[in-house]
Amino acid sequence: MIPHLFYYQLVLLGLLWLCVMLHAVWPSRGAGSQPRLAEGAPIKPKRHRSTEPHPFAGLTHTPPCALCAHEAAHPQAPPPVPPEPMPPTHRRPRTVDTSRHFCPHAGCRYRGWLGWGNLRANGHPNGGPWRQCQCPSCRGYVPEHHGTIFHGKRVSLDLLVWAVGALAEGLGIRAVARVFEVDPNTVLQWLVEAAEHLQAFSQYVLHDVRVTQVQLDELFALLRAVKAGDISNHEAIQRLSRSPHWVWTAMEPVTKLLLGLDIGERTLAMAQRVVHQVRQVLAPGCVPLFLTDGFKEYTTALLTHDGQWVQPARQRAQGPAPKPRWMPLPTLLYAQVVKTVRRRRLVRVSHRVVCGTLEAVHQV
Repeated sequence: MIPHLFYYQLVLLGLLWLCVMLHAVWPSRGAGSQPRLAEGAPIKPKRHRSTEPHPFAGLTHTPPCALCAHEAAHPQAPPPVPPEPMPPTHRRPRTVDTSRHFCPHAGCRYRGWLGWGNLRANGHPNGGPWRQCQCPSCRGYVPEHHGTIFHGKRVSLDLLVWAVGALAEGLGIRAVARVFEVDPNTVLQWLVEAAEHLQAFSQYVLHDVRVTQVQLDELFALLRAVKAGDISNHEAIQRLSRSPHWVWTAMEPVTKLLLGLDIGERTLAMAQRVVHQVRQVLAPGCVPLFLTDGFKEYTTALLTHDGQWVQPARQRAQGPAPKPRWMPLPTLLYAQVVKTVRRRRLVRVSHRVVCGTLEAVHQV
């Protein structure tokens, strides 16, 4: 009797022979697909794609900006008419300069005006460190530290200055409260008032700035953020959690002047918001060189504030005229510095000119 193993081996040999015959008889896939070249015909070289950057074709619509739309819908009121200067008196000339102070009372016609001679020094009330000023127009009194973070504080000035300085250096709210032996809610209130005062001071000082270049960048940081009004101060200190945010900065690299600073997500709306802040600070007609990373939303944000409609030239004699395009201004200079990072290491840095010419960028 023939064993079953013999039949298995015979079937395996038959399958192998069938595979070899099919491979020999079956036509090759590339043999029939290649066209036959005529004798003497030149062989065309392989076509390579160009690596040169394509010129910007423009946009078909104006990029919207939320802040520009809000300013257009709510225009600023015209400046008020200045009052007449206070008439001089026959009293002894004043020895205390009050030209840098103003009357804050709502019913006074000299409210908010500096250097109109309507304030006079009235001594130190209760022997305090701050001098008191009086307005003869409304008969009101105002301390000379009105409008600063020192107004209404019962702590010493040195303690308040050192506490705010410690917060600026990165020390936590509870740590500052333990060091200076105050309540954490008080330290949080100092921080909020200092931030509001700094923002108002920056808006008053930074205007009509003329610079040659501006660097825009966004940094991924871990900030302690709490939404205002959702929880109380005590709960805010307890629930301060580290949450990711992008810190957007606009800096003049020569003097290290911060032209804009904002916090938000990495979106087109935030890019337009930062560029709008920079435009509000710069002087009219100042178009510096903008330098950014490879974030593509910067191009749209810059074109929103530095663009114009351009009618392209006709490509053909017949047919409809091409539609106008939203193109950058001829004076706009914009370049990108693209960094390639692999495994947390910088491997390559490439430069790209988006608007303008390379010679103009090198000249700046």
